[in-house]
Amino acid sequence: MIFNRYPWWKNVLVVVIVFVAFLYAAPNLFGEDPSVQISGSSPTIPVDANTVNTVKQALQTAEIKYKTIQLDNHSLLLRFSSNDAQLSAKEKIQHELGDNYLVALNTTPATPAWLKSLGAMPMKLGLDLRGGVHLLLQVDVDSVLKQRIDGDARNISQVLRDNRIRYNGLTRDSANNIIINFRAQDALDEAMHLVSLRFNEFTWTKNTNDGNFILQGILDPAALQRAHQDTLDQAMNTLRNRVNELGVSEALVQQQGASRVAVDLPGIQNATEAKNILGKTATLEFHMVDTEHDVNNVVGGIAPPDTHLYNDHGRPVLLKNDIILRGSSIITATSGMGEDGRSSVDVRLGGGGEGLFTKTTSENIGKPMAVLYVEVKSEPKVDANGVSTIDYHTDRRIISVATIQSTLGNSFQITGLTSQDEARTLALLLRAGALPAPVTIIEEREVGPSLGKQNIHMGIMSVAVGFLLVVVFMAIYYSLFGIIADIALAMNLVLIVALLSILGATLTLPGIAAMVLTVGMAVDANVLIFERIREELRNGMGVQASIHAGYERAFATIVDANVTTLIVAIVLFSLGSGAVKGFAVTLTIGLITSMFTAITGTRAIVNLIYGGRPVKKVAIGM
Repeated sequence: MIFNRYPWWKNVLVVVIVFVAFLYAAPNLFGEDPSVQISGSSPTIPVDANTVNTVKQALQTAEIKYKTIQLDNHSLLLRFSSNDAQLSAKEKIQHELGDNYLVALNTTPATPAWLKSLGAMPMKLGLDLRGGVHLLLQVDVDSVLKQRIDGDARNISQVLRDNRIRYNGLTRDSANNIIINFRAQDALDEAMHLVSLRFNEFTWTKNTNDGNFILQGILDPAALQRAHQDTLDQAMNTLRNRVNELGVSEALVQQQGASRVAVDLPGIQNATEAKNILGKTATLEFHMVDTEHDVNNVVGGIAPPDTHLYNDHGRPVLLKNDIILRGSSIITATSGMGEDGRSSVDVRLGGGGEGLFTKTTSENIGKPMAVLYVEVKSEPKVDANGVSTIDYHTDRRIISVATIQSTLGNSFQITGLTSQDEARTLALLLRAGALPAPVTIIEEREVGPSLGKQNIHMGIMSVAVGFLLVVVFMAIYYSLFGIIADIALAMNLVLIVALLSILGATLTLPGIAAMVLTVGMAVDANVLIFERIREELRNGMGVQASIHAGYERAFATIVDANVTTLIVAIVLFSLGSGAVKGFAVTLTIGLITSMFTAITGTRAIVNLIYGGRPVKKVAIGM
């Protein structure tokens, strides 16, 4: 006779899994504290005990109470009891510490220390639940490709000259193909052999027609795709650095489509600053001033070769085109005040190019050098046919012209900035790095904290209502077996929350929708099992044999249904983005946990109640 008994180790395993699930789901019950996070604007700015004392004194003077203050990992975290205290504290601390410190608003889990010691943390909440800013940025990948082709064209020209191969002209057409014209067939053949070896990412073809000897190079599709992806990867890396500088926790930067990047900034309360920092494509260039030509003769005329005329606060300045240092060479930049009392940026080099800079400044002591602020700006336009386009233009302006007093090494100061805000923004952009291509914010959505709280409330209500309706139906229709299924359903929700917390997954509104869907699918497995048990009882099979047959014979159907749904979830995760991926992740976790609770969990309870003894009747409903 089948007595439906689990071995002791299996019962212990079920109990342990449920206990661990409750333990790691518990942090979600404690909520979050409004907090202020303080960090240095660069690695050279310390956050130490002196900073703690300064902050404490400032808050005590302003009579602002805080719950805790914690110094950890060169960052200072203060927790508050209310949002009003948080906002007041941020303003006071920022005023007291100055612009060399990043003071960011945040929310911090109020999880007890003993749970933290076990690694138990609450789920991360997405933008739609926590509030914040969503930005969709268009990356001008084509501009980088043009720069790449122009660079290759210059290199090809140099290689041909070095090998004494004469050509009439070298151009790049509108399709980014390189066209080289030759005077003779021998030169064409020799160039074809040379560039095919040196520049093998191009497909080279010869064309001879009516005395025209032409060599055409087309960039291979694989190289083209690689250049596109490298640009997007570099843009996302720079954007992540800038997000870190803003002090936003749990931010999400991900590719969306072929040339767009989506940025979610949960919890941020200053959307204007975020857009200003993330969307800027700004860097610095250092040029020598041309002192060999009279600038007054150039005004209104043509600038000499390899020079360009600029305006420095109403005064014409002629600069040489050669760049002796780029912003990419800067590894640390902090805003401050110069000796003249004006805003400045202290710079330290280390990213390459320092040798040329030091050599040039040592050879030009007593001569003027200019610092150019270079920013690529974008402007969306709509033509007469209603087609949207983006117009990019580069803005270059002189921010400083100073006489080189001595050889400049790895550390120096940039002066001539108009305000402390400009100095702070420039320092931040230099630390985070310049974007490889112009970007345009083409979509912006803001979710206020109050709307986020409402979304959480409505999401919890939807799960609770769906759960209660299923619980009531199962208890009425399947009696004791229905109550067992309800217990398993509750265990399933706990397991989902625990796994989302352990994995560090972000819960969004679509994720809550996936949890509601999982509730229905989890109980569906028990319906199949219970109906199979009823059928076997009606056919005259014994109670223990019916229970065994119900679980064993319904198993294949349950697996089939879950596997097909899992395939859909995998497709959604692979092809979707953002919210769709969140839905797919939560649905996948729900499918796995429901298999455990609906089959192993309910059977463990049924075995404890009915297993191991002869039974003539079971409470399985109507």
